[in-house]
Amino acid sequence: MSKQEKAVTKDMLVGMQVIDAEGRLLGTVKDVSFMVGRMGISLYVESKKGESRNITWEEVQGVGDFIVLKPEQPQEPQPTQQICPICRGPLAYVPQYQRWYCYKCKKYA
Repeated sequence: MSKQEKAVTKDMLVGMQVIDAEGRLLGTVKDVSFMVGRMGISLYVESKKGESRNITWEEVQGVGDFIVLKPEQPQEPQPTQQICPICRGPLAYVPQYQRWYCYKCKKYA
């Protein structure tokens, strides 16, 4: 591992405070979770008001005495609905791959 790479265990994360890019306290990590159907981990965070949310690991900028999130990126406009050229069914846009997918044909268009 290089100097900037740092291994972080679940035990280190649980109990840490989570702060957004503007310095606002969002809550405390209660557990590490896995989202069904997605790769990677999420942090299960609970606020002082008792509200909970999952924060994906991709949203984390750094971990030290607390967890700092990356600045929020403006949302990309969603492409308009497309039709599968084979079955004429609706296609689903997959932002991760920036491609359209047909669930009926089970392949990318």
